[in-house]
Amino acid sequence: MTEPVRVRGSVVVPDAELVWRFSRSSGPGGQHVNTSDSKVELRWDLAASEALPPVWKERALERLASRLVDGVLVVRASEHRSQWRNREVAAARLAALLGEATAPPPKTRRATKPSRGMVERRLENKRHRSGLKQGRGRIRPE
Repeated sequence: MTEPVRVRGSVVVPDAELVWRFSRSSGPGGQHVNTSDSKVELRWDLAASEALPPVWKERALERLASRLVDGVLVVRASEHRSQWRNREVAAARLAALLGEATAPPPKTRRATKPSRGMVERRLENKRHRSGLKQGRGRIRPE
């Protein structure tokens, strides 16, 4: 790989920790598909890795628990005919997964009340719409 897998900021997964496997893809390719190993499987042992700061690692282990098999994260790619492009896709997916999993939790929402003026405007608008709709009724002869 020419480009390292960048998690967020300056944190990078070392190439030595990545395990690549190649196999025959079931996708498009004609006669070519039976002879080339274009499907890519990228494995990274998240539990044993020292690449992430401890807080990020803990967060990632918790958020990716359903995707991990014995602490190993597996990403597969087989969309393209080219093994090289599938490698790029797999590395990008791994980076996106790790970026999302290590992101800080969102700030908690503080409940607020609508202002009195906003409530009055809403109710006035409701009264206005109600009057318009009532005015559309059938005219009865007297």
